Amino acid sequence: MATDRIKEAFEKAKAEGRIALIPYITVGFPELAFTTDIVRSVVEAGADIIELGVPFSDPLGDGPTVQASGHRALENGVTPITCIEAVKEIRAAGIKVPIIFMGYYNTIFSMGLDKYCKSVASVGVDGLIVPDLPSAEAGPLHDACDRFGLSLIPLVALTSTDHSIEHACTRAGGFIYCVSVLGVTGARATVSSRVEGLANKIRGFTDIPVAIGFGISTAAHVAEVAKFADGAIVGSALINTLTDGEASGAAKRAGTYIKSLTLGTPRKVVAN
Repeated sequence: MATDRIKEAFEKAKAEGRIALIPYITVGFPELAFTTDIVRSVVEAGADIIELGVPFSDPLGDGPTVQASGHRALENGVTPITCIEAVKEIRAAGIKVPIIFMGYYNTIFSMGLDKYCKSVASVGVDGLIVPDLPSAEAGPLHDACDRFGLSLIPLVALTSTDHSIEHACTRAGGFIYCVSVLGVTGARATVSSRVEGLANKIRGFTDIPVAIGFGISTAAHVAEVAKFADGAIVGSALINTLTDGEASGAAKRAGTYIKSLTLGTPRKVVAN
C-alpha cells in the first residue's frame, strides 16, 4: 500500500537515530517548471517526506509567506490537476520518498472525494493534510482515503481539547501533525515550550509518529523538536529561501537550506 512509504520513512529515520525532516513546497512556486528540481534537491539534501502545497484562493491557515507562494502559483496557472501532473513528473524522475498533499477541503469536495483520492493515489501521493477539515467532520474523506490507500493526517493544536485529540488520533494515518504555535504558519524565532506537552498528550492516544510544524526554521529548532518528536516540518522558511534570488537557482538554495537543517535531526540520548 502507498501508506507504507510514510511508515517506512519514519522507521528508517528512527533506525538511523534521528527524526524525519519534512519540507513543505508549494507546487508551481516560484515557477512550475522548477517544482521537480526543487523536490529532487531537498530529497538529495536529506528530506525524508515531501509535503506539497496545493494552491488555494482562500488559504485561511497559511501565514503571509505561504499565502504569497500560493498566490504566485495560482498566477502561474497551477490547478489541482496541475498538482497531480506535477507528482506524476516527480515520480517519473525516480523520486520515491513519500509525498503528501496539503490542501483545502473545497478543492477536494469540488472534484468529488472518491475522484480526488483515486486521482492523487494513482500518481503516487501517499497522504492528505486538510487544515480546514475538523476531525469530527472528516469521516467521509477518511472513508475515501481508506478506499484508495491514502493516509489522512490530522492537525492537532495547542488549543485542542483532550476529546478532540483523542478523536483526531482514532483514525489518523501516517502521522499526527502537531501545530507548535497559536495562529497561522510562519517562521518564528523560537519553538513554543508548550508543544512538548502536547506531543506527550498525543502519545497517550496513539503510537503513530508525531511531527511538529509551524514555526520551524533553524537547525536549533529541529534539534529542540528531536528531543520529543518523530519529525520536523519546515515551510515558510523554505519558501523564503526559494524567494531569495533568481528562480533558476531556487532548487540549489533549497537543497543547501535543508542540508543545514539535518544538523539538528539526530536524537540526543539523555543519560539517567
